Amino acid sequence: MNTLWLVLLLVFFNGVSSDVTRHDVSRRPEVVNIGALICFDSNIGKVAKVAINAAVDDVNSNPTILNGTTLKVAMQDTKTSDFLGIVEAFRFMENDTVAIIGPQFSVTAHVISHIANELQVPLLSFAATDSTLAPLQFPYFVRTTQSDAYQMAAVAELVGYYEWRDVIVIYVDDDFGRNGIAALGDKLAEKRCKISYKAPLSPKASKENITNVLIKVSYQESRILILHIYASWGLDVLDAAKNLQMMETEYVWIATDWLTTILDTDSSTLSQKTDNIQGVLTLRIYIPDSDLKTRLVSNWSNLVGKVGNDSFGLNTYGFYAYDSVWILARAIESFFNQKGNFSFSNDSSLAELRGGNMNLDAMSISNGGQLLLQSIRDVDTTGVTGPLAFNSDMDLVDPAYEVINVIGTGSRTVGYWSNSSSLSILRPKEHQGKRPNGFNSSQQLYSVIWPGQGTTRPRGWGFPNNGKKLRIGVPNRISYHEFVSRSEGPDAFTGYCIDVFTAALEQLQYGVPYKFVSHGDGRTNPSTIDLLRLITTGDFDAVVGDITITTSRAKIVDFTQPYIESGLVVVAPIRKLNSSAWAFLRPFTPMMWCVTGVFFLIVGAVVWILERKTNEDFRGLPRKQVVTIMWFSFSTLFFAHRERTGSTLARFVLIIWLFVVLVLSSSYIASLTSILTVEQLSSPVKGIESLATSNEPIGFLKGSFSENYLTDELNIHRSRLVPLNSQEECDEALKKGPRGGVAAIVAERAYMEVFLSTRCEYNIVGQEFTKMGWGFAFPRDSPLAIDMSTAILKLSENGILQRFHDKWLMRSACSSEGPKQVVDLLQIKSFWGLFLLSGLACFAALLLYLIKMMHQFSKRYVGSTQSGGLRSFLAFLNEKEEASPSQSKRRRTERASNRIAQDGAVNYLDVRV
Repeated sequence: MNTLWLVLLLVFFNGVSSDVTRHDVSRRPEVVNIGALICFDSNIGKVAKVAINAAVDDVNSNPTILNGTTLKVAMQDTKTSDFLGIVEAFRFMENDTVAIIGPQFSVTAHVISHIANELQVPLLSFAATDSTLAPLQFPYFVRTTQSDAYQMAAVAELVGYYEWRDVIVIYVDDDFGRNGIAALGDKLAEKRCKISYKAPLSPKASKENITNVLIKVSYQESRILILHIYASWGLDVLDAAKNLQMMETEYVWIATDWLTTILDTDSSTLSQKTDNIQGVLTLRIYIPDSDLKTRLVSNWSNLVGKVGNDSFGLNTYGFYAYDSVWILARAIESFFNQKGNFSFSNDSSLAELRGGNMNLDAMSISNGGQLLLQSIRDVDTTGVTGPLAFNSDMDLVDPAYEVINVIGTGSRTVGYWSNSSSLSILRPKEHQGKRPNGFNSSQQLYSVIWPGQGTTRPRGWGFPNNGKKLRIGVPNRISYHEFVSRSEGPDAFTGYCIDVFTAALEQLQYGVPYKFVSHGDGRTNPSTIDLLRLITTGDFDAVVGDITITTSRAKIVDFTQPYIESGLVVVAPIRKLNSSAWAFLRPFTPMMWCVTGVFFLIVGAVVWILERKTNEDFRGLPRKQVVTIMWFSFSTLFFAHRERTGSTLARFVLIIWLFVVLVLSSSYIASLTSILTVEQLSSPVKGIESLATSNEPIGFLKGSFSENYLTDELNIHRSRLVPLNSQEECDEALKKGPRGGVAAIVAERAYMEVFLSTRCEYNIVGQEFTKMGWGFAFPRDSPLAIDMSTAILKLSENGILQRFHDKWLMRSACSSEGPKQVVDLLQIKSFWGLFLLSGLACFAALLLYLIKMMHQFSKRYVGSTQSGGLRSFLAFLNEKEEASPSQSKRRRTERASNRIAQDGAVNYLDVRV
């Protein structure tokens, strides 16, 4: 608001009239005039009036300050009127006032701070807590009490400490209330909490208006009520809440420091209103104990007696009003020490208003105002409230609050909040000093007595008191009635999901009014995503049924803990494989048999090449050598080869091949054993991989998430997908097969287990390729979803979920036929690493052998006139190489050992005979 515009408004009212002459004040004047704007009849104002007068007397009687200059205060009663506050501010401006203590109200401060900026008169407010009164916009406004930003941080910390998520705020609808709630919203967001409902009240709220607002509040879900209003009618709100039964169990009331202001000022309030404020949490600005504080408190009764017959206590704002005078006195002393001079000059912008009855041109600019403001900012002393110094944001340092719990006819401090240590049972200064005995660092607050005399932390929400029941959406399925089905009655449902939901509700510590609402036309299964969207639009308060928890769905609703696991599986037709004369061929695929046989021959040929030059066993006629190669190759399968290998390379190849044979034979025996002992099932579909790479049609249950999964995750074209509604349609589609039906069905395991329980000609092939579950859906941030999740866990721990599963889903007609196994032939892809290893060994051995032979061949023909061509090289390879004496001796020993072993075996048999 522009200052000149405010002045023009005042021209239209008969107000202040005075003849004031301009004059300069000496550097050390005898008297310095200051003003005070307060409401004498308010709890804060009447205490501040006494405190300010006491502080002025103490300053003037203290010879160590102001050096003989007398501080003179002129007080004006604003009578809770912002307009009167503005008028009285103009009066002070006419009378060469160097500074003003006040205003008391934030709304008034917003207006006259513009005037103070223009006329350079500092305002020292001990009660205007609005955090938007910032020094950037209002440099001449100095808050000498704590900002609401800190108080709202303390409130948000309380909400976060008790793990509440939603709160309702009831506030006065003016700058003070709105800005305070805005600060609270920011602090709550930092704790991942939020304001779910705002209930503004008029600054002149009547009891009828208060009651109407509270009735609307009672219709909300949250039971955490933040009360940020004026002390003058704050108790009326609690009275109305008591009459509306909103001070009972499950409600939480957190009042800002207006309530402690009342309780400190009038101690009889507790005894008179004890039933209306029981269990309320409130805050009080923390003022540490000190000699200065003790002295003021002990003299308070005498100070109050000097001004009248009324008796009232000293509240925190009285302390800050007292310190405001001392801050100003210290600043004036510093001002004089810096050779400052209080003088005033006319404001040129007001010259055109000269001559009116209001004498607005009499207001003048304080020439020393800027230096005095800087002196105020530089104050660093100690007062009755503790350290008196300002931070960079012009807020008092070391903000702290007491957390007060109203109990019986008294109150109890349950903890403290400070900007540095958050919530704690320790006083702020004790965090740096010695801690009391028995201190527990994990304990942040003492126990609280809540409204209704409860000691258990309220859950923070409840069902609205409007008589409405929760609307629970239930899909009207045309198949798989084991999970959800309609029964007799307009809104009656039965099934596995319904039983789990009702049993979970019974686990809660409170009643939940609800009714089931059917969704679907009864001809097709309803879309799950459409059902969940009805929660976001407010048509349903929850959805119960076969709802799979997926990432996309969790973005629009909150799910409970899964109550059944149900990943995607592939179901396909199967046929029994009866035992036959050729059952021994089943373990390997045809390709596996071919590759294995080829490698037997390759290894035999490689060993023959490596050994034939030096080993007599691998020489002879071509027919004999072919037989030797084949005999040696296939005899390795039984480790019964009689030919001895002498070369290192041949032994290297053979040891690798024997390892391969060991693995192949072990796998073959295990698979053949399974085939001969367990009934085998065969299916052309091996799993989701083979199904996805084929071009055959795939069935899915209409309304489930499997359709989107197949198209989005597996990139299967939508033209291949066939929607199916019922078990009968699934059965018919599988019987038709790829021509006219489907090759397989991809659906959730829970559905397929029910489907397969009476259809033995189908089975699950492959592995379950997703891990998901079903849950109940609620609106985002619904506290009921959290409680239901806990209830589901209890049902699981107690075995109740398993009993429901056995009741509805264990109806298998195929279970008596014994165990079955879908045959899975051993394929080349499972052993290609072994074949690769053997192949590399053969290749490396042949390469090294060739290099060795070429080296020997080149040595033979060095300097020789004979040709060294390919024919000569092949002839060289075919030549028999004489064994060394050591090799001959070793071979003779081996042959002798073999003969002895054979003779011993014959003699043993003769003896047995």
